[in-house]
Amino acid sequence: MLKKLDHTNMGKSNLGWLRSIFHFSFAEYYNPQNIQFGKLRVVNDDLVTPGTGFDFHPHKEMEIISYVVNGKLTHGDSMGNQNTISRGHVQYMSAGTGVFHSEHNLGEETLRFLQIWIYPDQAGYEPNYGDHRFDWDERQNKWLLMVSSKNGSAPIKINQDVNIYALELEAGKEIEFPVDANRQAYLVQVEGSSMINTVTLKTRDALEIVEENIFIKANETAHFVILEMEKIS
Repeated sequence: MLKKLDHTNMGKSNLGWLRSIFHFSFAEYYNPQNIQFGKLRVVNDDLVTPGTGFDFHPHKEMEIISYVVNGKLTHGDSMGNQNTISRGHVQYMSAGTGVFHSEHNLGEETLRFLQIWIYPDQAGYEPNYGDHRFDWDERQNKWLLMVSSKNGSAPIKINQDVNIYALELEAGKEIEFPVDANRQAYLVQVEGSSMINTVTLKTRDALEIVEENIFIKANETAHFVILEMEKIS
């Protein structure tokens, strides 16, 4: 089963310094029919003006992943971590029993990043932070596994059965992604456009996939993030 989500129909927010598209209910956008997808609770596509950002604020009992599309993202937290990542890099924070953090754009260009929240497999984990600077060519015309469960093989491991991949596919090329029985996936068309099975996606669109293999053809150079996980009824 495939379900397209057109970005023009998603939740939106414009605070001036921050412009967001909400894939699921978040902040002032509330849709009782669109709270989560499996264990995936939040996908926010954020644009942050230079010299601004999210000041220190708390989180609890959530696995939080940030994927930078353009610009630079600087993270700080109450555990003493402070790091800056850029295009194609990933940072991870397990909020666990509670942590404060901040995220700022200290660069000179608009920051675009995907903010992803996933429910953990249990409560009470000790807060944790990590990041990884993937080379861009690791995702060119092939799936790059960036995030997995503690039992998986990705360099970033979270407290949930979710695998997160990235891909940049050249115009005209094709690739498959299997979604097995009792599994589901959420795909974000980060940049470019594509044909997936019989569905056309444009930049910032998304696709819900349940127990169905997908075949992607890039209409132009296309950039994707996909989250594959256990199917939840």
